Amino acid sequence: MLYTSTRDKSIRVSSAQAIAQGISDEGGLFVPCELPEFSIDKIAAMASMPYTERAKTVLREFLTDFTEEELEYCVSGAYRADKFSSPAIAPTVNVDGNKNILELWHGPTCAFKDMALQLLPYLMTVSAKKTAEGKEIVILVATSGDTGKAALEGFKDVDKTRILVFYPVDGVSPMQKLQMTTQEGKNVAVCAINGNFDDAQSAVKSIFTDADIKQTLAEKNMMFSSANSINWGRLVPQIVYYFSAYCDMLNMGKISAGDEINVVVPTGNFGNILAGYYAKQMGVPIKKLICASNSNNVLTDFLKTGMYNRNRDFYTTTSPSMDILISSNLERLLYHMSGEDDKLVSSLMSSLSADGKYTVSEELIGKIQAVFDAGFASEADVDATIKSHFDKYNYLCDTHTAVAVKVYDDYVAATGDDIPTVIDSTASPYKFSKSVLTAVLGGNTPELDEFDMVEELNKVTGAAVPAPLASLKSKQIRFENVCNKEDMADMVFSLLNIN
Repeated sequence: MLYTSTRDKSIRVSSAQAIAQGISDEGGLFVPCELPEFSIDKIAAMASMPYTERAKTVLREFLTDFTEEELEYCVSGAYRADKFSSPAIAPTVNVDGNKNILELWHGPTCAFKDMALQLLPYLMTVSAKKTAEGKEIVILVATSGDTGKAALEGFKDVDKTRILVFYPVDGVSPMQKLQMTTQEGKNVAVCAINGNFDDAQSAVKSIFTDADIKQTLAEKNMMFSSANSINWGRLVPQIVYYFSAYCDMLNMGKISAGDEINVVVPTGNFGNILAGYYAKQMGVPIKKLICASNSNNVLTDFLKTGMYNRNRDFYTTTSPSMDILISSNLERLLYHMSGEDDKLVSSLMSSLSADGKYTVSEELIGKIQAVFDAGFASEADVDATIKSHFDKYNYLCDTHTAVAVKVYDDYVAATGDDIPTVIDSTASPYKFSKSVLTAVLGGNTPELDEFDMVEELNKVTGAAVPAPLASLKSKQIRFENVCNKEDMADMVFSLLNIN
């Protein structure tokens, strides 16, 4: 299995090179040159496997330069039973009829990013030994909330790595901020920026491709890599849980082998739903991938019209991990759907950088719409959905999951397409206690601090509080740095102690 770049398809690299490097030199994203195919019989056979074996079955096809021993080391280390609160790792729970919730938040940071970021450090370590022996890998991360903590936890004290995380100073929940600023580990650092997630992400991509900065690191025997979903090693583990969810649906008797399902994903950066697209292309019988946005509905508008335009008001919402106007992974979809037209992708990304927008052809958006549908949920919709689902089903959604549930309900009402459906649940409701509690109480927000909010939400709903969040109360804040977006490169050098 070889990988190429979305902006230069003449490139050919191994999976280890793609993972260690993170992003292609010209700024493109690594994608597989071809996708493996799974028969329905092969998928059905995975139903009897535990999650670790399902993961190895899928990952083996993409990591062909990894030995079987290396693959076992990575997967068994990432998905250890003591790291996840559910023995299923990512359980699928039936809520009502054909509505099923894929709970992706049972890992150590209580967010779906753990599904990939518990594995990525292992993939990175093995990849670096193959391609960058002796170098110290500097993981540079921009986060809208969940990626930062999951990456910090995953890379904490991993040998020959440093990890630097930047987050928008007012763009994460109090619990997300606490998770990052109290992070333990000798090789970690965290800094807030005056700006939003898109500002942080754009600066990180600029730093990645700056020749002078890369040269300075090289002189110190360091190299950059990424833990954002621009890194193929972050994206490929996410493909696994769509195979796993289909297997769960088989085991639950909700479908028979070969039956189609729909998948609904709350997303801002498009990586999570793109993983579902790859699973569909590989053979998982997914009929529609339904993209759910919050009030920052740039993706919904694109999928409905073919115009991507980030020149719009930016909203700070109760689902902050989706407060994004530049969806990096859409670039990968455009490459695949355009027939691997790297020149077109380069042109579209240049337009996005220069003008903040681009428009694709009617033919291309037509191909995309054959696979994807989309909708968005307002803040009022999110609150109403959290309350109604708790009242009706005794199921407590976080704010991001509520976006997806609302969009799914709207999709069924508009289309009548109510086949068995998997809805991604991306975070524990306790990561957003104030918003969830306010919704459950019908708009009444108690005057409580963050941890009292957690206790009150537990008292009102009876939903168990995840141990990693409960333990935050006693931790000391380690990181209080704040910088402007234009000063991020200098901050990187400062955090690395490079003059």
